[in-house]
Amino acid sequence: MPDTSKAQSRAVEDFLKAVYALQQHLPQHERVSTNALKEMLKISAPSVTDMAQRLLEARLIDYEKYYGVRLTEAGLLIALKIIRRHRLIELYLVKELGYALHEVHDDAESLEHAVSERFITAIAARLHDPAFDPHGDPIPSAEGLIVPRELLPLTEMPLTAPAKVARFIADTPQMLQYMLDKGFALNHPVIVLAREPFEGPLTLRLNEQETVIGYQVAAAILVETTRRPDDPPA
Repeated sequence: MPDTSKAQSRAVEDFLKAVYALQQHLPQHERVSTNALKEMLKISAPSVTDMAQRLLEARLIDYEKYYGVRLTEAGLLIALKIIRRHRLIELYLVKELGYALHEVHDDAESLEHAVSERFITAIAARLHDPAFDPHGDPIPSAEGLIVPRELLPLTEMPLTAPAKVARFIADTPQMLQYMLDKGFALNHPVIVLAREPFEGPLTLRLNEQETVIGYQVAAAILVETTRRPDDPPA
């Protein structure tokens, strides 16, 4: 017989993780809509409502009908724990097992619910307690802390300002693979040389070579400026 307790636990963890992901794009204190959760989790509206009611009773979310949900402190800690697991596993798959970057998500999604806390602690130690996963996403610490960074998409980066690639937020494995094929990699230097209007293509200097990418791809590549505040203008 299938282990329904594990399935229920995974459903809870996936729900809390989805609420966390959606909260990141909302103003502080605004609630995540049940419709957004339905779309992200690919489940029915009654299933979302049922889970929200269960997690409200468990004090893992704050849920108001018609207004949506927010994580409580307890729910936030569980969400960050699962995100930590997922991102550490992704990094381990890339660094130790030779996975390509666009291949890691699905296996990490399965393993994050299956492995023990001892296993996650061992991975973290093996990788020297990394702060970022192979996509540049921050890895929460064991205490649920995240390293803050100020990042901009290439579409908003000032022209000629030196920067380095810091994070990929591609919607699909195909888009991610396209970025990699174009030569993008974490911490590689990049400068926006020109940007066409009306969401047109961008001309970049990447690894000392000039290249052109579309607006949609550029919006999914986040960068960190490498110019110090006292540096003269380029």
